[in-house]
Amino acid sequence: MKMILGCHVNFTNEQLLGSVKQALSYGANAFMFYTGAPQNTIRKPLDSHLTEEAMQLMKENKISTKHVICHAPYIINLANNKDLEKWQFSIQFLKQELKRCKELNVEYIVVHPGSAVGLEKNVALQNISDALNFIIEPDSPMILLETMAGKGSECGCTLEELKQIVNQVHSKNIGVCIDTCHLNDAGYNISDFDAFLEKFDQLIGIENIHCVHLNDSKNPLGAHKDRHENIGLGSIGFQSLYQVLTCPKLKDVPKILETPYIERAYPPYKLEILSLQQGKFNPNLVEDVKNDYKKFL
Repeated sequence: MKMILGCHVNFTNEQLLGSVKQALSYGANAFMFYTGAPQNTIRKPLDSHLTEEAMQLMKENKISTKHVICHAPYIINLANNKDLEKWQFSIQFLKQELKRCKELNVEYIVVHPGSAVGLEKNVALQNISDALNFIIEPDSPMILLETMAGKGSECGCTLEELKQIVNQVHSKNIGVCIDTCHLNDAGYNISDFDAFLEKFDQLIGIENIHCVHLNDSKNPLGAHKDRHENIGLGSIGFQSLYQVLTCPKLKDVPKILETPYIERAYPPYKLEILSLQQGKFNPNLVEDVKNDYKKFL
């Protein structure tokens, strides 16, 4: 089975072209990016020539646009409308991000559902659905709601909450991105992934999963903390994550690594992707990643 496997990449001066080049340098055939810093609203105009070059490079390397994912910035909060101006800003800013995705030929954007921050949870969930109904248009890229860890007052940390949101969205341009670290921290046991998928299928439908964030977790099951760990070095473990990667029911869904840089300096993706492609856990990942980058110093 061909693996659709990639990682988070940068979107800098060369914009999407630079993202493609970085993904290829890691041996990836899928990737995810932000169109600007995830913590702020500063966005540079898109360069159509760079986008065209990126599309050509993707074509030459057989990377489908269906395997390219944009991630919305963290500052968007669709759940809380106590400050109506801030809620409306989140709506307008996400609409702008969708427009940028369309210009980049990107078909999916992952969105954190948001946090209730003092509101009753059902009210917050309805706010998210209402916002999405304002935002999504017939020709919009598909919004993928990410499964959350349940930190603080996060919404979307249970499948029931996601179902409640999705069921109130009128458009078909809505789906789900499952994050293995978040699922673990929310209390879903990844080692019994078939059972999880069966429950997901009953509540939401497997066909609505369009992206998987493949991350290990620094935390035990149900910790509600959301701290990613490198593949095989956390509480989920290599074999459980490999099971997710190779699950036949999700064979056409891109798997994206969001694992932390080693010592906050060295991206691990090249060797993590290689390890997963080979189906072999690398217990020396940390040292191997550092040694690999020292070759270029």
